[in-house]
Amino acid sequence: MDRQANQDRQSSMAGEGERAEDFTFRAIAAGLLIGCLLAFTNLYLGLQTGWISLMSLQSALLGFAIFKVLPRSLSLAGRRFYFMTTPFTPEENVLVQTTAGAVGIMPLSAGLVGVIPALTMLNMDKDGSPPIVLGWLELLGWCFALAYFGVFFASPLREPMIIREKLAFPSGTATAQLISVLHKVPLFQGRVSTGSNGGELNRGGERSAEGHRDQETSPLLQEDDSDENVMKGSSGWKALLWSFLSSATFTILSYYIPVLYAMPIFDFLSPSHDLAATWGWWFTPSLNYVGQGIIMGLPTTISMTAGAFVGWAILSPIAHYYGWAPGHPMDSESGSKGWILWVSLAIMCSESIVGLIALVASNGLSDLKRWLSRRSDPTTAQYGPISTESPSDLDASVEDMNGLTLERARLIKETVEVEHEPPHRLTPLSWVTWGLVSSTILAIALIWAAFGTNGIHPWATLVGIVLASVFAILGVRALGETDLNPVSGIGKISQLIFAILQPGNVVANLIAGGISEAGAMQAGDLMQDYKTGHLIGASPRSQFKGQLIGSTLGILISCFAYKLYTETYEIPGPQFPAPTAAVWLNLARLVNRGHLPSKADVFMLAFGLLFALTGTLRTLARSKALKVGGHGGRNRPLSAAEKIVTLLPSGIAFAVGMLNTPNFSLARLVGGVIAHTYSKRRAAVARDRGGAPLGGIFIIVVASGFVLGEGAASIAGLLLKQSGAEPLTCWGCRGGCAGGCP
Repeated sequence: MDRQANQDRQSSMAGEGERAEDFTFRAIAAGLLIGCLLAFTNLYLGLQTGWISLMSLQSALLGFAIFKVLPRSLSLAGRRFYFMTTPFTPEENVLVQTTAGAVGIMPLSAGLVGVIPALTMLNMDKDGSPPIVLGWLELLGWCFALAYFGVFFASPLREPMIIREKLAFPSGTATAQLISVLHKVPLFQGRVSTGSNGGELNRGGERSAEGHRDQETSPLLQEDDSDENVMKGSSGWKALLWSFLSSATFTILSYYIPVLYAMPIFDFLSPSHDLAATWGWWFTPSLNYVGQGIIMGLPTTISMTAGAFVGWAILSPIAHYYGWAPGHPMDSESGSKGWILWVSLAIMCSESIVGLIALVASNGLSDLKRWLSRRSDPTTAQYGPISTESPSDLDASVEDMNGLTLERARLIKETVEVEHEPPHRLTPLSWVTWGLVSSTILAIALIWAAFGTNGIHPWATLVGIVLASVFAILGVRALGETDLNPVSGIGKISQLIFAILQPGNVVANLIAGGISEAGAMQAGDLMQDYKTGHLIGASPRSQFKGQLIGSTLGILISCFAYKLYTETYEIPGPQFPAPTAAVWLNLARLVNRGHLPSKADVFMLAFGLLFALTGTLRTLARSKALKVGGHGGRNRPLSAAEKIVTLLPSGIAFAVGMLNTPNFSLARLVGGVIAHTYSKRRAAVARDRGGAPLGGIFIIVVASGFVLGEGAASIAGLLLKQSGAEPLTCWGCRGGCAGGCP
């Protein structure tokens, strides 16, 4: 970036109190529009595979694209209507992606892909409760109950974690880097995470419906001169349009010719075993899954495919042929599909919970040591904390520290607390206090109204929200350190606690887990947005308001979309198995009823111990890598131990691959290979010619078009299904087909 431009921008901080508010109607409108598309897409993906896209990068791209192609004015009936009287600013783009993310994440944070479908799967004999199907008003009440308190948790955490500790929040940093490239403005260098608290890291934005963001570093968003060229002309927008249309066209075409969605190509390898219909081995060449694989990266897609292979090529046949799961292999109750779900559950619980404990223990010890060293260091006691108004004042304060070594002075300077924003751009504490109190009361009342005496007691709802606030702090801390928000483990810990508080109540157990997951998820996602805004210079107050507005519309859109899907399709069913719902329900049954299928406990223990170990090693390695990143850690050679850790599979991705039939993972693996090949090509060309032929943004644009295209076409699929449209032919369909084929 241009150093002079950055210096000019830093110097403008002196007059920051007079800066115009970046909360604009056009930014909110664009964010809500993009968020609606994301909400439909994420509900579709979550119910289908349990893996969704948060799409912060994609929201920023689309926001930039809307205002790039939107005319400044339009003449109608002799009158001129102005759409844009001023240029679209990077601060507004931050508001766009914050608002869009708040709308788009609601299907996950409100439990519409997990807890709510799980309630419809209840069985009177097994759970002591009949299936609970919420009506339109009850579903709205549930979503309103979960939509806000996590937002109020997050706001007070901005200062200690972003301002003081300068935690990395890698996905938020990556989004800020993208916005800086699109708008050709530098980041505020004084705000970039450095030192022991982490360096910049470029990453994607995938998340399992079990709550984990893609954990692997993405090489695709590495800035070079060609990044600007991709978006300056029409090549980037043409790529987005064509990838969107290609994905949407394939989705509609597969509705009328379902075999395109589920190609039984593996039956040719072993015709006698009927691999597609019996064992779930078919291939779906969905461009949506390919796009997701590109964003995830090769390591995550390999982990997912490995899980699919172990689950469906090894464990499923073993459980079936040894009589542990005697039903049809594709039966979720008596077949091996339901049997391997328990193994998947053990992997998720062990990696997420043990990894979270390891990270909190590690950070807690390091924080304690740092606090004790500051207490015992006379120079820190004498000169810190230093209260300053600007970086220049900070330099002067450090220069006045006579008798200190340069290294010590630099250390004090790096740990000084500096709030860059004036008070009128910050979220008032009164907003947070009243919002937290009112959202808590609202949640208790609405959840009681939705479930009554058969659900969770009001006092238990309050306990759940208190637990959610504590867990949100742990989750945000983990997110800032590792780019991993362990809401899966947080939800499961709540389920374990409520098995003691309300024993035998499966409904209360599910609700309590959903409350904790929602709080931690919304807090973590808003903190990522705060990090983006901090680096770009956006108003935290504007982001806070955008988050609340987006969450409100997200409730309405998500409830509407969920009711459309449940009225049109069987959920869970062949096309939308809702795998995450089965995980929630099985854990609730386990901690309240204690029943396991034959021999499942042995495999759960073995796989649980294995991935507890690998998850701990991976979590600690990511935390260490981020801590040394600010000192050039990304470029240093890896040690032998670190190389081994990078080869360990992601437990969550492995478990999700096991939960779903292999077709969902195979297409993502194709995307991961494409991303890896593209990255290697860019690196080779950069070495040979001094620059890449296409910037890293280009492939993100294409992948975004693939994902959003199928999400948009899924709305058309809903309408076709409701209108009774039939497929043209069911030739070749052997199971798992889309459209109207049985």
